[in-house]
Amino acid sequence: MSRISIPAKDDAPDATKPTLDAVQKAVGFVPNVYRLAANSPAVLTGFTSFQNALSKTLDVKTRERIALAIAEVNGCDYCLTAHTYIGLNLAKISPEEIALNRKGASADAKANAAVSFAVKIAEARGHVTDADITAVRSAGFSDGQIVEIVALVAENTLTNYLNEVAKTDIDFPVIPAADAA
Repeated sequence: MSRISIPAKDDAPDATKPTLDAVQKAVGFVPNVYRLAANSPAVLTGFTSFQNALSKTLDVKTRERIALAIAEVNGCDYCLTAHTYIGLNLAKISPEEIALNRKGASADAKANAAVSFAVKIAEARGHVTDADITAVRSAGFSDGQIVEIVALVAENTLTNYLNEVAKTDIDFPVIPAADAA
């Protein structure tokens, strides 16, 4: 059971209802992480605005690969489950690739550079080396895309931390780690 209240959509603060309605329209339901964030209209607005802006960066597979890697680094079961489900069903990432992503890698060379760089950012709390920047640039990422990778790490760290603090109940189909491999 969650340690912080997760209001039903109808019980969430009025200021959050248009955002929760938009999430329901887009996803088909309102995942617990959004209802949890709805405890603070400012947090929900900031999170969804950031998420919407970042949905226009890189490609969906790379974004999901990074989400999986960062959830693994941060030990967030909610996000691992959610992004495994999204990766398999929406981004069409193979189970084998998801297993690699959770280890901070990818079978695709360019995606591998992005995912491994994202993991270095998270593990080093941003204190990456010149060689790390050179490696991601050499894989074909522009300075703008490097900034986007950093932002994706921050976005996913926010939800990882929020879900771990709350111990958010998982509302996606649970996919055991062994099934994702």
